[in-house]
Amino acid sequence: MHDLRFEFTAPLWLYSGKGAWHFVTLPRDAANEIKFFNASAKGFMPIPVTATIGGTTWKTSVFPDSKSRSYLLAVKADVRKAEGLTAGDQVVVQLRAGTG
Repeated sequence: MHDLRFEFTAPLWLYSGKGAWHFVTLPRDAANEIKFFNASAKGFMPIPVTATIGGTTWKTSVFPDSKSRSYLLAVKADVRKAEGLTAGDQVVVQLRAGTG
């Protein structure tokens, strides 16, 4: 059993389509490691992760984004509210992806 752990800073951005979804794009090196260790996940398969921003931790998934050639982490409204975040803010993300 192996857990991948990452910590990175990235901007929180707002999806321009319906729903007002907010995302953080994972750095390419983290995305490549997640893809390698989850090689059986094909296409649009989400990868389960535990994410932490500030004092808020939640279980979620990251999913591939062909435009950025990375993975996206959706940051739900409860997390944004608890941490006082809005689109454009730089956020420090701790991410754990289990592979076992």
